[in-house]
Amino acid sequence: MAAEMQGKFWEFHDRLFAAKALSNELIDTTAVELGLDIDKFKKDINSPVVLQKINKDLQDAQKAGVTGTPTIFINGRKLSERSLQGFQKLIDEELATPGK
Repeated sequence: MAAEMQGKFWEFHDRLFAAKALSNELIDTTAVELGLDIDKFKKDINSPVVLQKINKDLQDAQKAGVTGTPTIFINGRKLSERSLQGFQKLIDEELATPGK
């Protein structure tokens, strides 16, 4: 979120998700490498606006039954069996449901 406030959300996101392990050092290094204003970045990380957005996302995820990433929904139904057969079964059920 703090990187997003400087227009670098996806670049920051991609680097963090490519890392084998997250750490505060990695976050700081990534911010520097992306040319972020470090003082603003560090301030924004703990800002009430960012914390409020994160808490809202967490609450929305809990309400939707999301327990981790990735979580997959098909027509609003959570996929529990994450295999080709599981996908096909849920898709077939949705296609067979009248009105969908």
